[in-house]
Amino acid sequence: MTRSIVLTNHKGGVGKSMSATNIALGLVHILRHFNARNSRVLLIDTDSQGHASLVTTGRNDFGTDNSLYTVLMADRREAPNVLADCIVQSEWDADLHVLPASPLLEGAERELTGTAGAPYRLADPLSKIAPHYAAIVIDTRPSFSLMTEMGLLAATDAIVPVEPRYLETVGLLSVIGKINDIREGWRHPSLHVSGILVTKMDRRVKGHTQLLDEMKSHNVLGQLLCGVIPQNEAVSYSHHNHLSVFNYDPKAAASVAYGELVANLVRQMSRQKAG
Repeated sequence: MTRSIVLTNHKGGVGKSMSATNIALGLVHILRHFNARNSRVLLIDTDSQGHASLVTTGRNDFGTDNSLYTVLMADRREAPNVLADCIVQSEWDADLHVLPASPLLEGAERELTGTAGAPYRLADPLSKIAPHYAAIVIDTRPSFSLMTEMGLLAATDAIVPVEPRYLETVGLLSVIGKINDIREGWRHPSLHVSGILVTKMDRRVKGHTQLLDEMKSHNVLGQLLCGVIPQNEAVSYSHHNHLSVFNYDPKAAASVAYGELVANLVRQMSRQKAG
């Protein structure tokens, strides 16, 4: 089964799109490095703001005929073919493909609310396309909306990006609880919370270090820490220039940290496949 990683948190500005795009490209690079038979990765943007789509494709003009919106509005029997037609190649790498978002997703959410089977409008067609990819990465909006629910039901692994200032135990446990509620409520047992990714970490700030130490010592959250991405100018500059951190500055601290995260994810995927 193709692993599908969704990045989600109800807070905005925590680095979801930055992490989703760089994890997706990092997976392409490391799979190719190890001569995997398939190094293609699909990035799905479910956020109507379309940041992940813009930085990876250089475009923000996707609409009724060429975006995730098109897939969600399609006849369900035709949706897999529609999805395949809407996928575009990224500007970052030929093996990184993108199912782009559109501002129209706001309207789609309103139209589909209450429609039978609406939460599966992404998962169902994606299941037909997934075998063509080594991995899938899904970016979500900063809320637990219908679109986010769709992303979670299409995923096998959930990663929660969070800034050090939002490392409150109660808040993180609430996010994990919502993900588990969707797993159990929609009978989607293959979905697991695979990690908490701390972003924008500045070890010079005492509060950041203190909150990270508290998280590490927590009996639940400490086991879920999967990576720490340092506060780094390469992140903001690469995003502004529509580049990955790997291409902007491969030696930057953030590039190294994302590389280590991706390597761990690939090891997990290999173990799960072998098991």
